[in-house]
Amino acid sequence: MDTLTNLQAFLASAEAGGFSAAARKLHVSTSVVSKRVTQLEAQIGIALFRRSTRQLRLTEAGQRYLHRARGVVADVGDLLARMGEKDSDLVDHLRIKAPTSLTIARLADVFSAFQTQNPRLKLEIVLIDRPVDPVTEGFDIAIGAFPHSFGGVVDEPLCSLKRLLCASPAYLAEHGVPRHPRELVDHQCLSFLPTGSEWTFDGPRGRTSIQVRPLLSSNEGHVLVKSAIAGNGIALLSHYLVADALGSGTLQAVLPDFVIPELWVKAAIPERRVNAAAVQALLQQLKRALAPAL
Repeated sequence: MDTLTNLQAFLASAEAGGFSAAARKLHVSTSVVSKRVTQLEAQIGIALFRRSTRQLRLTEAGQRYLHRARGVVADVGDLLARMGEKDSDLVDHLRIKAPTSLTIARLADVFSAFQTQNPRLKLEIVLIDRPVDPVTEGFDIAIGAFPHSFGGVVDEPLCSLKRLLCASPAYLAEHGVPRHPRELVDHQCLSFLPTGSEWTFDGPRGRTSIQVRPLLSSNEGHVLVKSAIAGNGIALLSHYLVADALGSGTLQAVLPDFVIPELWVKAAIPERRVNAAAVQALLQQLKRALAPAL
């Protein structure tokens, strides 16, 4: 178990930014932490930290192996938890990538409830609005709606994501109601950056793609909702973001006969982590919270 203990000292030092702070976290002396990290460096033949009298900084190799070391320690912790704890006790460290708008609107509540139910779990939630390979970037779960797939990763579908065009009644009264997607090039458009400014529709005569010139682009959906309600243009948005505004009449659907292809929200999980108890428990909670569709 010396290697595991040394890995824990490495992780604590990296997270705390120094041996002294890591020692307080691990309830040992500073010299013990320093010795364990030195032993690990000697074992692998690579320096993990740049040491100075004022600070401790990860080397390039230390940065490269930090996430993998965290995964190894988490795997061992999960195994020991399964062997020695009740089935209901989850002990793990989950690093999760999630999209910004969906997290603010829905997932933050799911994560909070999950941690309340499992107080021995540590969650690290990073909001990123691009495709992420969870293996190379060190995530246990990467949530998103991009179609990309990666080697050594299992994709778990969570729910479908319905999207639509919408605008305020004031904007449509002033600028007119478009009857075909082609007419969008003459309108002020509000675009969600992660999905781009090429808008695709399935209509009575097949699929149509239009390149719009956005008046406003943002990677945060709530910004676009506010702008659309203010009458600044026509927005392409996920239904869950605008459901309340549609219900109250502050926004109305545009081009309802031209359907925007659905996306699927999925969780990408490294193969080595897919059977971890905490990962499976969070997956089930996400599916219950999001199903059948957003």
